[in-house]
Amino acid sequence: MRKPDLVNVIADEADITKDKATQALNAVLEAITGALQSEDTVNLVGFGTFEQRSRAARTGKNPQTGETIQIKASKTVAFKPGKALKDAVN
Repeated sequence: MRKPDLVNVIADEADITKDKATQALNAVLEAITGALQSEDTVNLVGFGTFEQRSRAARTGKNPQTGETIQIKASKTVAFKPGKALKDAVN
C-alpha cells in the first residue's frame, strides 16, 4: 500500500475529502518525525512504538574490493509492533 492508497482508505473510513485525509496523514507523519528528531518515543497503544536508536561506529568491508572501511556511527528509527498488531497479522 502506498501513500495515495492510504489517503483513500482514510477518506472513506472517516467520511472526509481526500484533501482533508492527505492533510491529516501528513500531520501525523510530521508529528512522528518531529518526535523522533527530538529523540522522543512515539507509542501508539495496540499498534506499536517508534523510537530512535543509535548505531555505533564499526568496521566493514567493501564487497567489490574486499577493502576494510570504517562505517560512521548513525541514528536510525526502530519500530516495535504492539500486541494487537501482532495478533492481527498472525
